[in-house]
Parts: sequence; structure tokens; C-alpha cells
Amino acid sequence: MEQPTRIDLLELDIDLRLADLWREAADVTEWNLEVVSAFMRASYGKGYCDAFTEDLPGSLCHDHGYEIPYRRQSVRAA
Repeated sequence: MEQPTRIDLLELDIDLRLADLWREAADVTEWNLEVVSAFMRASYGKGYCDAFTEDLPGSLCHDHGYEIPYRRQSVRAA
């Protein structure tokens, strides 16, 4: 049996984080653009919130062997 790649492991980790959305998706009987768009927004929002609640910022990237992106400096209006 082949060992899972780091992409496979990252996908699994993300799927586990989205388990609630996957359960809801299983109940959808009619998929259309509106429903798909709602799930895309929900998953994006979930990931965004997860990033704020990580014990160590960037740990998802680090744990899967990816470079941790640098945070952009915010520009303040004068």
C-alpha cells in the first residue's frame, strides 16, 4: 500500500475541520449555484476562523510541511 502524500494528509486534516459542513452537505437534495456558493462561503469562513484560533499561528502549514506565509503589514490611513 502506498503511503499518503502530504497533500493527502492536508486534505484529510481539512476534511476533519469541515466535518460539520460535510454532514450538512450530505442532507442537500438539490444542488444549485446558490447552495454551492453558500457552502464555499461557509468553508472559507470556517478556515478563516480556524486560522485565528490555532494554538500556534501557521501550525496547519507547518504540520504538513508547507512554508508558513508571511503576514502582510497593514496600511493605516493617515
